[in-house]
Amino acid sequence: MDLFNTLFEKSTGQKVVSVTLLPQSGSNRKYYRIVGENGLSLIGVNSTNTTESKTFLQFTHSMRDTGLKVPKIYGEDLEKDIYIQEDLGDMSLYQHILDVRAKEGYFTRELEELYRTILDDLKIFQKKAARVVDFSLCYPRSAFDERSMDWDLQYFKYYFLRLAKIPFNEELLEKDFDVLKEYLLKQPLDIFLYRDFQSRNIMLRGETKEPWYIDYQGGRRGARHYDVASLLFDAKADIPADVRDRLARYFF
Repeated sequence: MDLFNTLFEKSTGQKVVSVTLLPQSGSNRKYYRIVGENGLSLIGVNSTNTTESKTFLQFTHSMRDTGLKVPKIYGEDLEKDIYIQEDLGDMSLYQHILDVRAKEGYFTRELEELYRTILDDLKIFQKKAARVVDFSLCYPRSAFDERSMDWDLQYFKYYFLRLAKIPFNEELLEKDFDVLKEYLLKQPLDIFLYRDFQSRNIMLRGETKEPWYIDYQGGRRGARHYDVASLLFDAKADIPADVRDRLARYFF
């Protein structure tokens, strides 16, 4: 807490009045909401993965310079494993979907229009970020290449099919994997592949629910298909098949 207090005061000129640990997500990073004496609310991040933090910070600075909707960085001290970023609020796209479904009972037209806006943003994100980020900082690979595909496909096999005890023919499955890889490897790797473009990493700000974007530090060069699939086949969002098909056609 003392480290965050020092960095917050140095970065904003305000003293800290409260620090609240936020619920942890799927990573090992810890997030804190830090409020200053003048009411300024920022997010403090503690991450012991220095490589990941350096990538996130460089990507963020570069992206903000092009006008992409990513959080502003207020201060950083990677020797202490901390940095402070803009507070985008608590409403993620995922939470909004849950709220709408609880109220309306279905995936509404308003949600579909929101997804169209997000897909429009994705087109801009993929092109603009590709022009400015330092791809040499990407990890563990600088591009979504054949090795990256193999890692994902094997993860699917061992951590989904086997754990869920879904029967499959391993030889036929591997042949399907080869067909998919052959197709994808023919596509140009000419955009910034966000890598984790899903409902928990899209924040909705204010009354207008304007989408803002977080957790892109796993990004790399890639083909434009991947992020669309991540968004539309997001299991947590559970988008109806007909809506998903319309949105995919809209994007492409």
